[in-house]
Amino acid sequence: MKLVKSKKYLKKVIESNVYDVAISTPLSHVRFLSKEIENNVLLKREDLQPIFSFKLRGAYNKISLLKKKGGIERVVTASAGNHAQGVAFASKKLKLKATIVMPVTTPTIKVRAVKNLGAKVVLIGDTYDEAFDHAISLSKKPKVAFVHPYDDPDVIAGQGTIGKEILDECSGNLEAIFVPVGGGGLLAGIGAYVKCLRPEIKIVGVEPEDAAGLSGAIKANRRVSLKEVGLFVDGVAVKQIGKITFPIIKEWVDEVVTVSIDEICAAVEDIFQETRTIAEPAGALSLAGLKKLTKTKGWKGKNLIAINSGANLNFDRLSHIVERVQLGEKKEALLSVCIPEAKGSFRRFCKDLGKRMITEFNYRIDDEEEANIFVACRVNQGPKEKNKFIKDLRKKGYSPKDLSDNEMAKLHVKHMVGGRAPKSIRSYGEQIFRVEFPERPGALMDFLNSLGDKWNITLFHYRNQGSDYGRVLVGFQANAKETAKLTKHISKTGFPFWDESKNSAYMSFLE
Repeated sequence: MKLVKSKKYLKKVIESNVYDVAISTPLSHVRFLSKEIENNVLLKREDLQPIFSFKLRGAYNKISLLKKKGGIERVVTASAGNHAQGVAFASKKLKLKATIVMPVTTPTIKVRAVKNLGAKVVLIGDTYDEAFDHAISLSKKPKVAFVHPYDDPDVIAGQGTIGKEILDECSGNLEAIFVPVGGGGLLAGIGAYVKCLRPEIKIVGVEPEDAAGLSGAIKANRRVSLKEVGLFVDGVAVKQIGKITFPIIKEWVDEVVTVSIDEICAAVEDIFQETRTIAEPAGALSLAGLKKLTKTKGWKGKNLIAINSGANLNFDRLSHIVERVQLGEKKEALLSVCIPEAKGSFRRFCKDLGKRMITEFNYRIDDEEEANIFVACRVNQGPKEKNKFIKDLRKKGYSPKDLSDNEMAKLHVKHMVGGRAPKSIRSYGEQIFRVEFPERPGALMDFLNSLGDKWNITLFHYRNQGSDYGRVLVGFQANAKETAKLTKHISKTGFPFWDESKNSAYMSFLE
Protein backbone atom coordinates (compact mmCIF):
# COMPACT_ATOMS: atom_id res chain seq x y z
CA MET A 1 0.00 0.00 0.00
CA LYS A 2 1.35 3.41 -0.96
CA LEU A 3 1.15 5.96 1.82
CA VAL A 4 2.91 8.93 0.22
CA LYS A 5 0.07 11.42 0.70
CA SER A 6 -0.94 10.04 4.09
CA LYS A 7 2.58 10.23 5.55
CA LYS A 8 2.61 13.97 4.95
CA TYR A 9 -0.15 14.20 7.56
CA LEU A 10 1.45 12.06 10.26
CA LYS A 11 3.71 14.88 11.45
CA LYS A 12 0.96 17.48 10.98
CA VAL A 13 -1.44 15.49 13.18
CA ILE A 14 1.15 14.96 15.92
CA GLU A 15 1.97 18.69 15.96
CA SER A 16 -1.68 19.82 15.78
CA ASN A 17 -2.52 22.37 18.44
CA VAL A 18 -6.08 21.44 19.40
CA TYR A 19 -6.05 20.82 23.15
CA ASP A 20 -6.18 24.48 24.12
CA VAL A 21 -9.91 24.14 23.37
CA ALA A 22 -10.72 20.48 22.64
CA ILE A 23 -10.75 17.54 25.03
CA SER A 24 -9.43 14.02 24.50
CA THR A 25 -12.79 12.29 24.26
CA PRO A 26 -13.48 8.86 25.78
CA LEU A 27 -14.36 5.60 24.09
CA SER A 28 -17.68 4.40 25.50
CA HIS A 29 -18.47 0.69 25.45
CA VAL A 30 -21.81 0.08 23.75
CA ARG A 31 -22.87 -2.85 25.92
CA PHE A 32 -26.38 -3.72 24.75
CA LEU A 33 -25.67 -3.36 21.04
CA SER A 34 -22.40 -5.27 21.39
CA LYS A 35 -24.32 -8.20 22.85
CA GLU A 36 -27.04 -7.97 20.20
CA ILE A 37 -24.70 -8.00 17.18
CA GLU A 38 -22.04 -10.19 18.86
CA ASN A 39 -19.18 -7.74 18.36
CA ASN A 40 -17.37 -5.45 20.79
CA VAL A 41 -18.50 -1.93 19.86
CA LEU A 42 -17.01 1.33 21.15
CA LEU A 43 -18.21 4.90 20.53
CA LYS A 44 -15.71 7.74 20.17
CA ARG A 45 -17.59 10.48 22.02
CA GLU A 46 -16.97 13.66 20.01
CA ASP A 47 -20.41 14.78 21.14
CA LEU A 48 -18.72 15.68 24.46
CA GLN A 49 -16.59 18.48 22.97
CA PRO A 50 -17.33 22.05 24.18
CA ILE A 51 -19.38 22.71 21.02
CA PHE A 52 -20.77 19.12 21.00
CA SER A 53 -18.92 18.30 17.77
CA PHE A 54 -15.48 17.27 16.46
CA LYS A 55 -15.42 20.35 14.20
CA LEU A 56 -13.69 22.35 16.93
CA ARG A 57 -10.46 20.42 16.35
CA GLY A 58 -9.92 21.33 12.69
CA ALA A 59 -11.16 24.90 13.07
CA TYR A 60 -8.87 25.66 16.01
CA ASN A 61 -5.82 24.05 14.42
CA LYS A 62 -6.25 26.10 11.25
CA ILE A 63 -7.00 29.41 12.96
CA SER A 64 -4.20 29.06 15.53
CA LEU A 65 -1.71 28.53 12.68
CA LEU A 66 -3.10 31.55 10.84
CA LYS A 67 -2.65 33.71 13.93
CA LYS A 68 0.88 32.40 14.51
CA LYS A 69 1.75 33.33 10.94
CA GLY A 70 0.36 36.82 11.52
CA GLY A 71 -1.23 39.39 9.25
CA ILE A 72 -4.91 38.60 9.93
CA GLU A 73 -7.52 40.25 12.11
CA ARG A 74 -10.65 38.36 11.02
CA VAL A 75 -11.55 34.88 9.83
CA VAL A 76 -14.57 34.10 7.70
CA THR A 77 -16.34 30.88 6.80
CA ALA A 78 -19.58 29.54 5.38
CA SER A 79 -21.52 27.00 7.40
CA ALA A 80 -24.99 26.25 8.69
CA GLY A 81 -23.82 23.85 11.34
CA ASN A 82 -21.02 22.61 13.55
CA HIS A 83 -18.12 24.14 11.63
CA ALA A 84 -19.66 27.58 12.22
CA GLN A 85 -19.58 27.01 15.98
CA GLY A 86 -16.04 25.63 15.77
CA VAL A 87 -14.76 28.72 13.99
CA ALA A 88 -16.63 31.06 16.34
CA PHE A 89 -15.34 29.25 19.45
CA ALA A 90 -11.73 29.11 18.19
CA SER A 91 -11.74 32.76 17.14
CA LYS A 92 -13.01 33.86 20.53
CA LYS A 93 -10.25 31.87 22.25
CA LEU A 94 -7.58 33.37 19.99
CA LYS A 95 -9.02 36.90 20.23
CA LEU A 96 -9.73 37.21 16.51
CA LYS A 97 -12.88 38.54 14.88
CA ALA A 98 -15.06 36.04 13.04
CA THR A 99 -17.75 36.34 10.35
CA ILE A 100 -19.95 33.33 9.68
CA VAL A 101 -22.02 33.35 6.48
CA MET A 102 -25.11 31.15 6.79
CA PRO A 103 -28.06 30.44 4.46
CA VAL A 104 -31.27 32.23 5.45
CA THR A 105 -32.78 28.76 5.91
CA THR A 106 -30.50 28.04 8.89
CA PRO A 107 -32.54 27.15 12.01
CA THR A 108 -32.65 29.89 14.65
CA ILE A 109 -31.05 27.63 17.27
CA LYS A 110 -27.85 27.41 15.19
CA VAL A 111 -27.74 31.14 14.42
CA ARG A 112 -28.17 31.92 18.11
CA ALA A 113 -25.43 29.49 19.11
CA VAL A 114 -22.91 31.15 16.79
CA LYS A 115 -23.87 34.67 17.90
CA ASN A 116 -23.51 33.65 21.55
CA LEU A 117 -19.88 32.77 20.81
CA GLY A 118 -19.24 36.35 19.71
CA ALA A 119 -19.15 35.89 15.93
CA LYS A 120 -20.84 38.12 13.38
CA VAL A 121 -23.53 36.25 11.43
CA VAL A 122 -24.42 37.13 7.84
CA LEU A 123 -27.55 35.43 6.49
CA ILE A 124 -27.59 35.21 2.71
CA GLY A 125 -28.97 32.81 0.09
CA ASP A 126 -31.16 29.72 0.38
CA THR A 127 -28.32 27.22 -0.01
CA TYR A 128 -24.84 26.54 1.34
CA ASP A 129 -23.34 27.20 -2.11
CA GLU A 130 -24.71 30.76 -2.13
CA ALA A 131 -23.39 31.36 1.40
CA PHE A 132 -20.01 29.88 0.41
CA ASP A 133 -19.65 32.20 -2.60
CA HIS A 134 -20.39 35.23 -0.43
CA ALA A 135 -17.92 34.10 2.24
CA ILE A 136 -15.18 33.72 -0.39
CA SER A 137 -15.84 37.29 -1.59
CA LEU A 138 -15.53 38.59 1.99
CA SER A 139 -12.23 36.74 2.45
CA LYS A 140 -10.65 38.76 -0.37
CA LYS A 141 -10.50 41.80 1.92
CA PRO A 142 -7.19 42.76 3.62
CA LYS A 143 -6.30 40.91 6.85
CA VAL A 144 -9.16 38.42 6.37
CA ALA A 145 -8.69 34.66 5.95
CA PHE A 146 -11.15 31.97 4.85
CA VAL A 147 -11.41 28.77 6.94
CA HIS A 148 -12.72 25.88 4.84
CA PRO A 149 -14.98 23.34 6.60
CA TYR A 150 -13.01 20.32 5.36
CA ASP A 151 -10.86 20.87 2.27
CA ASP A 152 -7.75 22.27 3.97
CA PRO A 153 -4.59 20.41 5.14
CA ASP A 154 -4.57 22.07 8.57
CA VAL A 155 -8.26 21.36 9.13
CA ILE A 156 -7.69 17.73 8.08
CA ALA A 157 -4.76 17.43 10.48
CA GLY A 158 -6.83 18.82 13.35
CA GLN A 159 -9.55 16.22 12.74
CA GLY A 160 -6.83 13.56 12.53
CA THR A 161 -6.10 13.95 16.24
CA ILE A 162 -9.14 11.73 16.78
CA GLY A 163 -7.24 8.91 15.10
CA LYS A 164 -4.23 9.55 17.32
CA GLU A 165 -6.38 9.35 20.46
CA ILE A 166 -7.92 6.07 19.30
CA LEU A 167 -4.52 4.43 18.75
CA ASP A 168 -3.17 5.81 22.02
CA GLU A 169 -6.02 4.10 23.87
CA CYS A 170 -6.39 0.95 21.75
CA SER A 171 -3.02 -0.76 21.59
CA GLY A 172 -4.56 -4.22 21.12
CA ASN A 173 -6.49 -5.82 18.30
CA LEU A 174 -8.84 -3.46 16.45
CA GLU A 175 -10.67 -4.57 13.32
CA ALA A 176 -12.23 -1.35 11.96
CA ILE A 177 -13.03 2.31 12.55
CA PHE A 178 -16.27 3.65 11.07
CA VAL A 179 -16.24 7.35 10.12
CA PRO A 180 -19.07 9.62 8.83
CA VAL A 181 -18.38 11.26 5.46
CA GLY A 182 -19.47 14.62 4.10
CA GLY A 183 -16.67 16.58 2.47
CA GLY A 184 -14.16 14.05 3.79
CA GLY A 185 -12.06 16.07 6.25
CA LEU A 186 -12.70 13.76 9.21
CA LEU A 187 -12.24 10.59 7.17
CA ALA A 188 -9.03 11.89 5.56
CA GLY A 189 -7.55 12.98 8.89
CA ILE A 190 -8.31 9.80 10.83
CA GLY A 191 -7.36 7.52 7.97
CA ALA A 192 -4.09 9.23 7.13
CA TYR A 193 -2.87 8.89 10.71
CA VAL A 194 -4.17 5.40 11.46
CA LYS A 195 -3.03 3.79 8.21
CA CYS A 196 0.54 5.09 8.63
CA LEU A 197 0.91 3.38 12.01
CA ARG A 198 -1.63 0.52 11.95
CA PRO A 199 -2.31 -0.36 8.27
CA GLU A 200 -4.10 -3.57 9.29
CA ILE A 201 -7.00 -1.56 10.79
CA LYS A 202 -9.85 -1.15 8.31
CA ILE A 203 -11.15 2.38 7.79
CA VAL A 204 -14.78 2.48 6.68
CA GLY A 205 -16.54 5.61 5.46
CA VAL A 206 -20.29 5.88 6.01
CA GLU A 207 -22.66 8.04 3.94
CA PRO A 208 -26.43 8.54 3.70
CA GLU A 209 -27.96 6.98 0.60
CA ASP A 210 -29.17 10.39 -0.55
CA ALA A 211 -25.76 12.11 -0.16
CA ALA A 212 -23.32 9.45 -1.34
CA GLY A 213 -20.72 11.69 -2.98
CA LEU A 214 -17.71 9.57 -1.97
CA SER A 215 -19.27 6.33 -3.21
CA GLY A 216 -19.96 7.99 -6.57
CA ALA A 217 -16.43 9.39 -6.76
CA ILE A 218 -14.79 6.03 -6.02
CA LYS A 219 -16.96 4.31 -8.61
CA ALA A 220 -16.12 6.94 -11.25
CA ASN A 221 -12.48 7.25 -10.09
CA ARG A 222 -12.93 11.00 -10.03
CA ARG A 223 -14.83 13.60 -8.00
CA VAL A 224 -18.46 13.81 -9.03
CA SER A 225 -21.00 16.46 -8.13
CA LEU A 226 -24.39 15.21 -6.97
CA LYS A 227 -27.38 16.99 -8.49
CA GLU A 228 -29.25 16.97 -5.18
CA VAL A 229 -28.46 15.82 -1.64
CA GLY A 230 -30.84 14.88 1.15
CA LEU A 231 -30.90 17.33 4.02
CA PHE A 232 -31.99 15.15 6.92
CA VAL A 233 -28.36 14.34 7.74
CA ASP A 234 -27.39 17.99 7.39
CA GLY A 235 -23.93 17.53 8.91
CA VAL A 236 -22.81 15.60 5.81
CA ALA A 237 -25.10 17.14 3.16
CA VAL A 238 -22.27 17.87 0.71
CA LYS A 239 -22.65 17.53 -3.06
CA GLN A 240 -18.99 16.79 -3.79
CA ILE A 241 -16.12 15.20 -1.89
CA GLY A 242 -13.22 17.60 -1.28
CA LYS A 243 -10.51 18.21 -3.87
CA ILE A 244 -7.78 17.76 -1.23
CA THR A 245 -9.50 15.06 0.81
CA PHE A 246 -10.39 12.71 -2.07
CA PRO A 247 -6.83 11.68 -3.09
CA ILE A 248 -5.97 11.02 0.57
CA ILE A 249 -9.07 8.93 1.13
CA LYS A 250 -8.69 7.02 -2.14
CA GLU A 251 -5.15 6.02 -1.12
CA TRP A 252 -6.26 3.87 1.79
CA VAL A 253 -10.05 3.64 2.20
CA ASP A 254 -11.10 0.01 2.71
CA GLU A 255 -14.84 0.36 2.21
CA VAL A 256 -17.69 2.85 1.92
CA VAL A 257 -21.12 1.96 3.30
CA THR A 258 -24.36 3.79 2.50
CA VAL A 259 -27.30 3.72 4.90
CA SER A 260 -30.92 4.84 4.80
CA ILE A 261 -32.57 7.56 6.87
CA ASP A 262 -34.47 4.87 8.77
CA GLU A 263 -31.22 3.05 9.63
CA ILE A 264 -29.72 6.33 10.88
CA CYS A 265 -32.76 7.02 13.06
CA ALA A 266 -32.43 3.54 14.55
CA ALA A 267 -28.77 4.29 15.38
CA VAL A 268 -29.84 7.53 17.13
CA GLU A 269 -32.02 5.38 19.37
CA ASP A 270 -29.15 2.93 19.97
CA ILE A 271 -26.91 5.76 21.18
CA PHE A 272 -29.66 7.08 23.44
CA GLN A 273 -30.23 3.64 24.95
CA GLU A 274 -26.51 3.25 25.66
CA THR A 275 -25.49 6.77 26.75
CA ARG A 276 -28.75 8.64 27.49
CA THR A 277 -27.60 11.33 25.04
CA ILE A 278 -29.19 12.20 21.70
CA ALA A 279 -26.88 12.24 18.71
CA GLU A 280 -27.61 14.36 15.65
CA PRO A 281 -28.21 12.28 12.49
CA ALA A 282 -24.60 12.78 11.31
CA GLY A 283 -23.42 11.76 14.78
CA ALA A 284 -25.21 8.42 14.52
CA LEU A 285 -24.28 7.85 10.88
CA SER A 286 -21.14 5.77 11.50
CA LEU A 287 -22.90 3.49 14.01
CA ALA A 288 -25.63 2.84 11.42
CA GLY A 289 -22.91 1.83 8.97
CA LEU A 290 -21.24 -0.39 11.55
CA LYS A 291 -24.49 -2.26 12.20
CA LYS A 292 -25.16 -2.70 8.49
CA LEU A 293 -21.67 -3.91 7.55
CA THR A 294 -21.33 -6.39 10.42
CA LYS A 295 -24.63 -7.95 9.38
CA THR A 296 -23.70 -7.99 5.68
CA LYS A 297 -20.28 -9.57 6.30
CA GLY A 298 -21.39 -11.78 9.16
CA TRP A 299 -18.70 -10.41 11.50
CA LYS A 300 -18.60 -11.89 15.00
CA GLY A 301 -16.24 -11.17 17.90
CA LYS A 302 -14.61 -8.12 16.28
CA ASN A 303 -13.42 -4.97 18.08
CA LEU A 304 -15.06 -2.04 16.29
CA ILE A 305 -15.19 1.74 16.79
CA ALA A 306 -17.79 4.20 15.50
CA ILE A 307 -17.30 7.98 15.66
CA ASN A 308 -20.18 9.83 17.30
CA SER A 309 -19.34 13.07 15.52
CA GLY A 310 -21.83 15.40 17.19
CA ALA A 311 -25.01 16.11 19.12
CA ASN A 312 -26.24 19.44 17.73
CA LEU A 313 -29.77 18.28 17.01
CA ASN A 314 -32.75 20.56 16.45
CA PHE A 315 -35.20 19.45 19.13
CA ASP A 316 -38.18 19.61 16.77
CA ARG A 317 -36.55 16.97 14.54
CA LEU A 318 -36.99 14.34 17.24
CA SER A 319 -40.54 13.48 16.18
CA HIS A 320 -39.32 12.46 12.73
CA ILE A 321 -36.53 10.33 14.20
CA VAL A 322 -38.85 8.56 16.63
CA GLU A 323 -41.34 7.84 13.86
CA ARG A 324 -38.71 6.15 11.68
CA VAL A 325 -36.83 4.13 14.31
CA GLN A 326 -38.86 0.91 14.06
CA LEU A 327 -38.65 0.93 10.26
CA GLY A 328 -34.91 1.50 10.56
CA GLU A 329 -34.60 -1.55 12.78
CA LYS A 330 -36.73 -3.50 10.27
CA LYS A 331 -39.16 -4.10 13.14
CA GLU A 332 -42.22 -2.46 11.59
CA ALA A 333 -44.16 -3.48 8.49
CA LEU A 334 -46.06 -0.88 6.49
CA LEU A 335 -48.67 -2.54 4.26
CA SER A 336 -51.46 -1.76 1.84
CA VAL A 337 -54.16 -4.43 1.93
CA CYS A 338 -57.29 -4.63 -0.22
CA ILE A 339 -60.43 -6.10 1.40
CA PRO A 340 -63.99 -6.62 0.08
CA GLU A 341 -66.34 -3.74 0.80
CA ALA A 342 -68.92 -5.91 2.55
CA LYS A 343 -70.45 -6.21 5.99
CA GLY A 344 -68.11 -7.94 8.42
CA SER A 345 -65.04 -7.87 6.16
CA PHE A 346 -63.33 -5.11 8.15
CA ARG A 347 -63.79 -6.97 11.45
CA ARG A 348 -62.65 -10.21 9.78
CA PHE A 349 -59.45 -8.54 8.55
CA CYS A 350 -58.67 -7.21 12.04
CA LYS A 351 -59.13 -10.73 13.40
CA ASP A 352 -56.80 -12.13 10.73
CA LEU A 353 -54.06 -9.74 11.86
CA GLY A 354 -53.90 -11.70 15.09
CA LYS A 355 -52.45 -10.27 18.30
CA ARG A 356 -49.80 -8.15 16.62
CA MET A 357 -49.12 -4.66 17.93
CA ILE A 358 -50.70 -2.25 15.43
CA THR A 359 -48.89 1.07 15.17
CA GLU A 360 -51.04 2.65 12.46
CA PHE A 361 -54.38 1.81 10.92
CA ASN A 362 -56.22 3.91 8.34
CA TYR A 363 -59.45 2.98 6.69
CA ARG A 364 -62.22 4.67 4.74
CA ILE A 365 -64.92 3.51 2.32
CA ASP A 366 -63.96 4.62 -1.15
CA ASP A 367 -65.49 2.06 -3.51
CA GLU A 368 -68.66 0.01 -3.70
CA GLU A 369 -66.82 -3.30 -4.08
CA GLU A 370 -63.48 -3.00 -2.27
CA ALA A 371 -61.54 -0.87 0.20
CA ASN A 372 -57.84 -0.34 0.81
CA ILE A 373 -56.46 -0.58 4.34
CA PHE A 374 -53.23 1.15 5.31
CA VAL A 375 -51.74 -0.74 8.25
CA ALA A 376 -48.47 -0.58 10.18
CA CYS A 377 -47.57 -3.22 12.76
CA ARG A 378 -44.58 -4.41 14.76
CA VAL A 379 -42.49 -7.36 13.58
CA ASN A 380 -40.00 -7.71 16.41
CA GLN A 381 -38.03 -10.50 14.70
CA GLY A 382 -37.32 -8.31 11.67
CA PRO A 383 -37.60 -9.15 7.94
CA LYS A 384 -38.05 -12.87 8.56
CA GLU A 385 -41.17 -12.25 10.66
CA LYS A 386 -42.45 -9.62 8.22
CA ASN A 387 -42.17 -12.00 5.28
CA LYS A 388 -43.99 -14.71 7.23
CA PHE A 389 -46.71 -12.20 8.16
CA ILE A 390 -47.21 -11.23 4.50
CA LYS A 391 -47.23 -14.89 3.47
CA ASP A 392 -49.90 -15.66 6.11
CA LEU A 393 -52.10 -12.83 4.83
CA ARG A 394 -51.83 -14.19 1.29
CA LYS A 395 -52.86 -17.64 2.50
CA LYS A 396 -55.99 -16.03 3.97
CA GLY A 397 -56.92 -14.55 0.59
CA TYR A 398 -55.45 -11.06 0.82
CA SER A 399 -52.99 -9.40 -1.58
CA PRO A 400 -50.81 -7.18 0.66
CA LYS A 401 -48.32 -4.69 -0.79
CA ASP A 402 -45.19 -4.00 1.26
CA LEU A 403 -44.65 -0.21 1.58
CA SER A 404 -41.98 -0.36 4.30
CA ASP A 405 -39.32 1.11 1.97
CA ASN A 406 -41.60 3.48 0.10
CA GLU A 407 -40.52 7.04 0.98
CA MET A 408 -43.67 8.70 -0.32
CA ALA A 409 -45.84 6.31 1.71
CA LYS A 410 -43.90 7.05 4.90
CA LEU A 411 -43.75 10.82 4.46
CA HIS A 412 -47.18 11.60 3.07
CA VAL A 413 -49.65 8.88 2.12
CA LYS A 414 -50.08 7.34 5.55
CA HIS A 415 -51.40 10.73 6.74
CA MET A 416 -53.75 11.13 3.77
CA VAL A 417 -55.42 7.75 3.34
CA GLY A 418 -59.11 7.86 2.44
CA GLY A 419 -59.43 10.48 -0.26
CA ARG A 420 -59.64 9.95 -4.01
CA ALA A 421 -60.21 12.34 -6.87
CA PRO A 422 -63.78 12.68 -8.22
CA LYS A 423 -64.70 10.62 -11.29
CA SER A 424 -64.41 13.70 -13.52
CA ILE A 425 -60.75 14.16 -12.53
CA ARG A 426 -59.97 10.46 -12.80
CA SER A 427 -61.48 10.24 -16.27
CA TYR A 428 -59.41 13.20 -17.52
CA GLY A 429 -56.16 12.32 -15.78
CA GLU A 430 -54.12 13.31 -12.72
CA GLN A 431 -50.34 13.73 -12.32
CA ILE A 432 -48.70 13.61 -8.87
CA PHE A 433 -45.40 15.21 -7.83
CA ARG A 434 -43.41 15.30 -4.60
CA VAL A 435 -41.55 18.59 -4.08
CA GLU A 436 -39.06 19.94 -1.51
CA PHE A 437 -38.19 23.57 -0.85
CA PRO A 438 -36.17 25.50 1.77
CA GLU A 439 -38.24 26.08 4.90
CA ARG A 440 -38.49 29.67 6.08
CA PRO A 441 -41.32 32.12 6.89
CA GLY A 442 -43.42 32.59 3.75
CA ALA A 443 -41.79 29.66 1.92
CA LEU A 444 -45.06 27.83 1.28
CA MET A 445 -46.65 30.93 -0.23
CA ASP A 446 -43.55 31.51 -2.36
CA PHE A 447 -43.86 27.96 -3.67
CA LEU A 448 -47.53 28.41 -4.55
CA ASN A 449 -46.76 31.69 -6.29
CA SER A 450 -44.03 30.03 -8.32
CA LEU A 451 -46.55 27.42 -9.54
CA GLY A 452 -48.99 30.08 -10.74
CA ASP A 453 -52.54 29.33 -11.89
CA LYS A 454 -51.88 27.58 -15.20
CA TRP A 455 -52.68 24.11 -13.90
CA ASN A 456 -55.62 22.99 -11.81
CA ILE A 457 -54.34 21.61 -8.48
CA THR A 458 -56.24 18.47 -7.51
CA LEU A 459 -54.30 17.37 -4.41
CA PHE A 460 -52.07 19.20 -1.97
CA HIS A 461 -50.42 17.84 1.16
CA TYR A 462 -47.81 19.83 3.05
CA ARG A 463 -45.76 18.40 5.88
CA ASN A 464 -42.81 19.70 7.86
CA GLN A 465 -41.34 17.83 10.83
CA GLY A 466 -38.77 20.29 12.03
CA SER A 467 -36.39 19.83 9.11
CA ASP A 468 -34.73 22.56 7.08
CA TYR A 469 -36.90 21.70 4.07
CA GLY A 470 -40.67 21.69 3.62
CA ARG A 471 -42.27 18.78 1.77
CA VAL A 472 -45.32 18.89 -0.47
CA LEU A 473 -47.28 16.26 -2.35
CA VAL A 474 -49.18 17.98 -5.12
CA GLY A 475 -51.55 16.72 -7.83
CA PHE A 476 -52.52 18.40 -11.10
CA GLN A 477 -55.38 17.80 -13.50
CA ALA A 478 -53.40 16.62 -16.51
CA ASN A 479 -53.41 13.63 -18.83
CA ALA A 480 -50.42 11.62 -20.03
CA LYS A 481 -49.98 13.78 -23.16
CA GLU A 482 -49.53 16.89 -20.98
CA THR A 483 -46.93 15.33 -18.65
CA ALA A 484 -43.87 16.72 -20.46
CA LYS A 485 -45.30 20.26 -20.50
CA LEU A 486 -46.28 20.00 -16.81
CA THR A 487 -42.84 18.66 -15.82
CA LYS A 488 -41.18 21.57 -17.62
CA HIS A 489 -43.46 23.99 -15.76
CA ILE A 490 -42.56 22.52 -12.35
CA SER A 491 -38.84 22.51 -13.17
CA LYS A 492 -39.01 26.30 -13.62
CA THR A 493 -39.75 26.67 -9.90
CA GLY A 494 -36.14 25.66 -9.24
CA PHE A 495 -37.10 23.20 -6.50
CA PRO A 496 -36.16 19.49 -6.53
CA PHE A 497 -39.14 17.31 -7.43
CA TRP A 498 -40.10 13.71 -8.18
CA ASP A 499 -42.88 12.37 -10.43
CA GLU A 500 -44.92 10.01 -8.23
CA SER A 501 -47.80 9.38 -10.64
CA LYS A 502 -46.97 5.65 -10.85
CA ASN A 503 -46.14 5.24 -7.17
CA SER A 504 -47.96 2.16 -5.81
CA ALA A 505 -48.92 3.98 -2.60
CA TYR A 506 -50.62 6.74 -4.58
CA MET A 507 -52.33 4.26 -6.88
CA SER A 508 -53.71 2.27 -3.93
CA PHE A 509 -55.09 5.11 -1.84
CA LEU A 510 -55.37 8.41 -3.73
CA GLU A 511 -55.69 7.88 -7.48
